[in-house]
Amino acid sequence: MYIVAIAWLFVATMASVAQPNITAGVVTFLFWGVFPLALFLWIMGTGERRRRRALADQAIDDLVRQGNRADAKADQ
Repeated sequence: MYIVAIAWLFVATMASVAQPNITAGVVTFLFWGVFPLALFLWIMGTGERRRRRALADQAIDDLVRQGNRADAKADQ
């Protein structure tokens, strides 16, 4: 996924360098490079974010179910 991002930024940089003035180059880089790339990476990372959240929720549930039994053993 990152190779696509790097290639897209390279193409957007080359397109922005070819613009006649600095303002057009910056606008081209932002609207053709940064914004679409951010959207692409956000959409492609959705599955990974869901997996991480599910693992975190499972870990929390395991901790809650396990409880803190160390004190109970010391009292007996």
